[in-house]
Amino acid sequence: MTKFVLSLYDYTAEALRPWAKAGYTCIAFDIKHDEEYEDCTNVETFESGGTIMYVYADLHDHKTLNAIHSEFSDKPVLFGMAFPVCTDLAVSGAAHFAKKRAKDPEFQNKAAGHAIAAEYLFEMLQIPYFIENPVSVLSSLWRKPDHSFHPFEYGGYISDSEKDHPRWPDYIPAQDAYKKKTCLWTGGGFVMPDRKPVDCSAYYGNGYSRPMMKLGGKSQRTKDIRSATPRGFAQAAYEFNRSTAQAQRQAAE
Repeated sequence: MTKFVLSLYDYTAEALRPWAKAGYTCIAFDIKHDEEYEDCTNVETFESGGTIMYVYADLHDHKTLNAIHSEFSDKPVLFGMAFPVCTDLAVSGAAHFAKKRAKDPEFQNKAAGHAIAAEYLFEMLQIPYFIENPVSVLSSLWRKPDHSFHPFEYGGYISDSEKDHPRWPDYIPAQDAYKKKTCLWTGGGFVMPDRKPVDCSAYYGNGYSRPMMKLGGKSQRTKDIRSATPRGFAQAAYEFNRSTAQAQRQAAE
């Protein structure tokens, strides 16, 4: 039976790869993809038979979330994840908040509402899930995060043979050996994986990746690199939640 894993606000689909490699049918919803779900031919296939489908979706429109719920409410969905846009929430952009607030006093409440809507969808589907954002005002506009981590804390899940990042090795250190605090809002029985840290002190003495810190500009490539899910955490989240997700689905059936 086909088993689904859903990911919202996901252009790179990095967090879905461990699931797809294990044979699951994964769907990455994002407004930057080209094709609607019904007609989507943009599908990446893996040796296991697993797939990643890249589907166009305007997730800021609640009608879209309702449509996703209607499509998958009677299907075996095992796990969900979401990476809502952090531009209006992350504290790293605080210098621009006043100007944005002058144009729209509700800009942050609207941004927080998208994260909350993702949680509502996953709760309705009754699946384990996580919602990811950097350190942000979500903590005050919504609720405190359930967990936080740095990429290097899960670098041990990346094998030595795959230590170099396959897409951006010039910016992302081998085995995710860098610091970048990431927060998670979780539910539905999500299991926070055990940490397997690697040494990140070799990167400029403080663990922060200087190439990534200097990565500026507003290009799509820059945004993709800075927001890509750490490979080690993605693998760990899969390993620690696969059994739980399957057990919950079997109980529901």
